[in-house]
Parts: sequence; C-alpha cells; structure tokens
Amino acid sequence: MSEATPATNQSFYDRISHAYDLISDAGEHKARERGEQALDVQEGECVLEIGYGTGNTMIHLAAAVGESGTVSGIDVSTGMQKVAIKKLTAKGFADRIDLGVGDARKLPYEDNHFDAVFASFTLELFPLQDIPAVLAEVVRVLKPGGRMGVVSMATVLEGQKSSGLEKTYVWMHEHFPHIVDCQPIDVVKLVEEAGFSIQQKVEMAIWTMPVRCVVATVC
Repeated sequence: MSEATPATNQSFYDRISHAYDLISDAGEHKARERGEQALDVQEGECVLEIGYGTGNTMIHLAAAVGESGTVSGIDVSTGMQKVAIKKLTAKGFADRIDLGVGDARKLPYEDNHFDAVFASFTLELFPLQDIPAVLAEVVRVLKPGGRMGVVSMATVLEGQKSSGLEKTYVWMHEHFPHIVDCQPIDVVKLVEEAGFSIQQKVEMAIWTMPVRCVVATVC
C-alpha cells in the first residue's frame, strides 16, 4: 500500500473502481491469467484471493472450484467490492463467493483453512517492511501443503539492465507514491523467506517492465 495510509489507499481505489478495468486491467490481464493457469485451481477447493479488485480473477476461480468449492476474497476498497459482487452475481457465482473488505496483514480467516491463495499485482502495493507480515498470514491460513500463486512487478534479474520505463516508474514511486503506488519486488526471495518452497516460476513483461509469476507450497 505504498507509503500511504490504508484509509488513503482505500479512498483512491474507491474512486477508480468503476474505471479500473480500463485503467489497469488492459495491461495486466495476460500476466494475471498466466498466474491463474500456473496455480491450477481444482474443483472442490477452498481458495482465497488477496486484492480481488473488480473481480476478474474471482470469476475464473469461481468457475474452477465448481459448485463444491468456495472462493473468498479480501480487498481494501468497498468500491471494488461492489463492482466485483455485481460481476460475479451476473455470472451466477454469488452462492460460492465471499468478498470482504479488510487488511491482508491481519486476515480474518481461521488457521489451515484454504487450499490455495492467489495475489496478482497486489503484494507490491504494501510497504516492503509489511510484505513479510502478509506472507506470514498466508502461511497461517493455508492448509498443510497448500499453495500460493503470486504475480507481481519484479526487480530485474542479475545481469539484466532496467528499461527506461522501469527506471521512470521506480523514480515516480519513490517521489510520488500517492500517484504510483506500487514498486518492483524480489518476489522469489520474499516468498522463500516466508517459508514457502518454489514450485514454478514464470518470467514475463508488461510494457518492458519485468513481471514474475511464482507458485509455491508451504514447507
């Protein structure tokens, strides 16, 4: 959530919720969908999405778990919640979803509850010092052997050079975090340090900026 307060972040996403698909999803959806494929949610599973936004991934997850599964979601924005519920209800998935508003650093779910957790372009919104707390909560709510799928803006690999656009993006985040609210992160290192074992890693790019998809299981 950058350096802004949760309340400020919520207000921002509330304002853009009805236009978010046009603003961001047009560029993000291919990477997000690649992450969904890698996580490979199965029928009957209990799944959580952190930062469900306008509900596009929730539609795919709800279809994947089928009538015997459930999908929960937590997001900071009530505006996003309203848009997502409307979408999912129109698709006929209202009976298998539970969309809440809250803070992923304190997930409101029981221990060992979910088979899988998914987060796409969300983890990098948190201050770096808070990401371990989010991942610790994911470990807590996952069942033994449960898996997590993360799609995030990523730091460049060793030996690679940052693109001009990436350098500009990072500079904007450092100086104007209320406008550019996310930052590239070393998602592999963060996930491993949280106690996960990496099972799959996919390298991608959006507008020359690196994006990394990781699927990992609780050790």
